[in-house]
Amino acid sequence: MHFSSCLCALLVALVYQVSGMDTVIGLYGETIEVPCNNGAPKPKDLFMTKWKYDDGDLLTQLKDQDASVIATDKYKDRVSMAENSSLLIAAATLKDEKTFTCMVVAGADISEYPVKLLIHKAPTGVEITALATELEIGKPTQLGQCRTSDANPAASITWFKNKKPLVADGKGIIISSNVKVDEVTGLTTTSSTLQYTAEKGDTAALFTCGALNTLSSPVSFTVTYPTERISLHVISKGPLMEGANMTLKCKADGNPPPTSFNFHILGKVVKVENSDSYTVTDVTRESTGEYKCSIIDNAKMEDSKNITINYLDMSLSPSGKVMKSFGEGLTLTLQTHASGDLKVSWTKDNGKLDSSPKFDKLTYSDSGKYEVVVTMGALIKKASFELVVEGVPVIRRVAKRRSEDGQHKVLTCEAEGSPKPTVAWSVNGTSADESPYVNGKITHKLTIVPTVNLTVVCTVSNEHGQDTRTINVSTLFEEVRMDKQDSSDEGDTTKLVVGVIVGLLLATVVVGLAYWLYMKKSKQGSWKTGEKEDGSTEESKKLEEKIEEKLEENSQKVEV
Repeated sequence: MHFSSCLCALLVALVYQVSGMDTVIGLYGETIEVPCNNGAPKPKDLFMTKWKYDDGDLLTQLKDQDASVIATDKYKDRVSMAENSSLLIAAATLKDEKTFTCMVVAGADISEYPVKLLIHKAPTGVEITALATELEIGKPTQLGQCRTSDANPAASITWFKNKKPLVADGKGIIISSNVKVDEVTGLTTTSSTLQYTAEKGDTAALFTCGALNTLSSPVSFTVTYPTERISLHVISKGPLMEGANMTLKCKADGNPPPTSFNFHILGKVVKVENSDSYTVTDVTRESTGEYKCSIIDNAKMEDSKNITINYLDMSLSPSGKVMKSFGEGLTLTLQTHASGDLKVSWTKDNGKLDSSPKFDKLTYSDSGKYEVVVTMGALIKKASFELVVEGVPVIRRVAKRRSEDGQHKVLTCEAEGSPKPTVAWSVNGTSADESPYVNGKITHKLTIVPTVNLTVVCTVSNEHGQDTRTINVSTLFEEVRMDKQDSSDEGDTTKLVVGVIVGLLLATVVVGLAYWLYMKKSKQGSWKTGEKEDGSTEESKKLEEKIEEKLEENSQKVEV
């Protein structure tokens, strides 16, 4: 009693201060913390803290003492005080939505901090019920009802189409909502009904509804609408060519689509039921033309397509294996007939040729496998023949040379012919080497060591005949001796030629001098003796002719 009287007297002497009201939101079923003075630190001269609400006190705490629960109602076992003087309320319900006040006594002041508590609860789930079986274009239809329950405050439902919110416009989109409150828990159940007028693009649309951050499972609907247009399609594997099968497919844009059609096949009408396709088998070039399809109950609704059947004909002459003789001609004939532009390419032994082959005069190099490829788009045709050019072998060249070490003679025999000729020598050698047989040509080399002068014969032969050539081969010793003699003879010959030339020149000078002296004496005698000039003139002429003949002869010898 004494403590109570003192406390009452103290409270009378204190000054009351009431602050503005704060709001705290707690979650349904959870423990809620209601802060005192918005969580401000305790004053240094704190004497007492007390929590209360409109119906009475809840608990008090004196400085440096534990909190004491005063409440005797539903809060008796649900309230406690935190270290920072906050009020803790366990298992929150909607009935806890009220104002709680924290009273703080410090020094000569009494301060009160009222806090409004709100309890929120998210809806337990969102689902769409009462779904429509189908939607018809242009006709308002109740699409479904979206429902969410056990929420506080009442949930607001939004409808979505393909994740985009739908906004009611009172025409194509009409949304109506309804909220019910549970009498026991106070929680709400919200339902929303969507009336929707479908469009053709809604065939694959996904509809959902949501409340807060919760969405329903998406739903879709069959949208029905009449056929307005049909189209004819051609289905085939690769290009349409003779011998292939061609499938015609008639597509309608209605939903559900028609199940029966008329196919017009080159003027002939074929009725197809419970299918939208018709197959024309083993088409030919005569199958080219106009094709149509139409709806059975509406012949005016049709579509047509001009279809071309591609074809490619090709023949090549000759074909197979062709045997020809060397030097003959071969006529090559390629005939084509096609529905479009062609591309022709040739290969020989898998190597590409720049142009079509021509065989005016066959050679062994013309032998090989020839293939022609004719293409038109994706169509490809091929033909080939194997050309074999044969003939009597002919030796083109025989040659000899000394080996690099100077100890052997290397004989070479080059020949061509087909089939491959066999090469034989009239002598045996230390080693033989044969080149690859290419384009009818072969080269055979034989290494020998001749001890005497030889006449060697090279013989080439095949099933068509043979050819031979000879070559003279001297011994290695004779060639060495002849080389030395040739060198000495060349020096002697040079000296002899120089001597002859000098001698002839000297002789010419002597003859000329003699002639000059003779002429001089003859003229002097004529003047002194008075001899007949005619006789001396004749003799002079004869002498001059002899001297000229002699000079000319000497000149020719010098030239030689």
